[in-house]
Amino acid sequence: MNTASWTSAFLLLGSNMGNRLRLLESACSLLQQPCICVEKKSSVYESAPWGFEAAQNFLNMALQVRTQLCPHSLLQAAQRVEQELGRERAAGAGYASRPIDVDILFYGGDVVDDAPQLSVPHPRVHERRFALAPLAEIAPDFVHPVLKKTVATLLRECGDTGSVARLG
Repeated sequence: MNTASWTSAFLLLGSNMGNRLRLLESACSLLQQPCICVEKKSSVYESAPWGFEAAQNFLNMALQVRTQLCPHSLLQAAQRVEQELGRERAAGAGYASRPIDVDILFYGGDVVDDAPQLSVPHPRVHERRFALAPLAEIAPDFVHPVLKKTVATLLRECGDTGSVARLG
């Protein structure tokens, strides 16, 4: 870890099991660490599950963090938070309901291609209204480092017709 270097990253939190709002709040608190500083939080949005059927809709929110962690270490920190809040990952499983999900959408302007472990920018962020809507609230002018479009433009151009509604 380079203690002199802080990088801005964008995360997406999602929950569709248990007390969804409390799980989002707990994830925000647990992500706040000496080497991760939560700087901005979007509103909470409710959306239908994407890519699978589920009994409960998702609550999502975007975070802007500053971190001294490299992308892989940030992923490990996110996965520790998920585990602490009850997420169990089944090997080879597709999309499924979960108490909490923490995705890295962007890590500065970096591109990381270490699939299947880590791909940044998130490879489907531009296809997902539930990710773009909260992200556009806190970072509409952030430019996707591969697609070279702002988050606001990606949201306007998004073909996803799934319902996404801001709460409160």
